[in-house]
Amino acid sequence: MFSGTQTMKSTENCLPQTKLLANELREADAVVIGAGAGLSYSAGFTYSGERFEANFADFITKYHFTDMYTAGFYPFESPEEQWTYWSRHIWYNRYVPAPKPVYDNLLKLVRDKDYFVLTTNVDHQFQKAGFDKRRLFYTQGDYGLWQCSVPCHQETYDNEKTVRKMMELQADMRVPTGLVPRCPVCGRPMTMNLRADDTFVEDAGWQQAQKRYGEFLRGHQRGRVLYLELGVGFNTPGIIKVPFWCMTAANRQARFISINPQDSGVPEEIAARSLCISADIGNALDDLIIRR
Repeated sequence: MFSGTQTMKSTENCLPQTKLLANELREADAVVIGAGAGLSYSAGFTYSGERFEANFADFITKYHFTDMYTAGFYPFESPEEQWTYWSRHIWYNRYVPAPKPVYDNLLKLVRDKDYFVLTTNVDHQFQKAGFDKRRLFYTQGDYGLWQCSVPCHQETYDNEKTVRKMMELQADMRVPTGLVPRCPVCGRPMTMNLRADDTFVEDAGWQQAQKRYGEFLRGHQRGRVLYLELGVGFNTPGIIKVPFWCMTAANRQARFISINPQDSGVPEEIAARSLCISADIGNALDDLIIRR
């Protein structure tokens, strides 16, 4: 559909671009936010480096892991060791407060707008920051939910209580056997409710969120709609990036704006109504807060 990409680079402090974005936010009838991993990275949820080394030193020593993401695919020696790793992964990326107020600042900017959020992030930070849960669609899952690994049924289960116990009682890289989660229906192992293959459970809450998102889009096919893409790369472009481009192309009053230090291209067909800000998202939002 699109004939190529054009990238509009920001200046070092991104002030000229955020001035334009501030104007677009004020003029928008509705805002559709598409959020990727770069948004949580800007909020301090780094998966490698100091944060990883401080919380997973024993796993790094034993297995020479380099980051949280790749470590999650490792075939651990036992379920007890597997859930020691995953309980920490869940805890530090789902239940610990965000190191930086990036999500809080984003809410300040859109709280009074007619908005909806589509995100591939699974850390639940939008709802923790106070975003209306009826305006959120976590399409790829949630670190706070477990599901049957088969799955034998289409339900998910909140894991906070058990994860807290795992964090309290783990020792020597093992959680107590009695805390290893098993499906309450078939007794098989539980797994994370994360989209990795066709076993991902799209439970009733997921279905309802998808429906609300679709209704929001159908209700805003015209008018001054701002498609605001935050930290979205090209790993899964068919979820946020390409649909946002297509919806911008279909509505000549719409605007597309991307904030991302990388992957900040835009098709030529919508370039005149687009803006790509190559900057840290947190810094850009700080500029916008000042301009309110």
